[in-house]
Amino acid sequence: MNPNPVRLHVISASVRPASAARPLAHWAATQARARFEVTPVDLAEIALPFLDEPEYASTGIYAHAHTRAWSALVDSADAFLFVLPMYNGGFTAPFKNAIDFLYREWQGKPAGLLSYSAGGSGGAPAGRMLRPVLESVGMVPAEASAAVPGITGLVTADGFRAPEGLAGELAAVLEELAALARTPVSA
Repeated sequence: MNPNPVRLHVISASVRPASAARPLAHWAATQARARFEVTPVDLAEIALPFLDEPEYASTGIYAHAHTRAWSALVDSADAFLFVLPMYNGGFTAPFKNAIDFLYREWQGKPAGLLSYSAGGSGGAPAGRMLRPVLESVGMVPAEASAAVPGITGLVTADGFRAPEGLAGELAAVLEELAALARTPVSA
């Protein structure tokens, strides 16, 4: 066993009450546990208000307890796997809000994308839209990503039923995240 495992936060980026992100994120976290120390994070449970900090995130000056708690949680990760739905061709406003609350905490950390949608794209357009946002806060998006089309047929009362090939796609994302997390960030 690795004495210093990479700390991966698997973030469910939907706040919708009956979101498919939760069972998909649970499945992804289970897959990741062989390689990482995993912390599941549900943005619905974090319940951040619309950005309410008086200072810019880049200052690191946080007036509110919810921001300081979010900062500590994000700061404690070495890497992230974002499980994100696609709404109307993009990623969710609550997810963008959660990113915008912080700045330093994201710096140099790798991010993997596992997108999904009810349609045939699997949410890949939302992932493409998200990449420049992650780069602008200093994150390092993995080249590999995974997308799940037809999510409504894959979530049951028993959880997420992975389609053939998805475990391999996610494994490629996780392998890249592990490598990126162990690569020093150049100044």
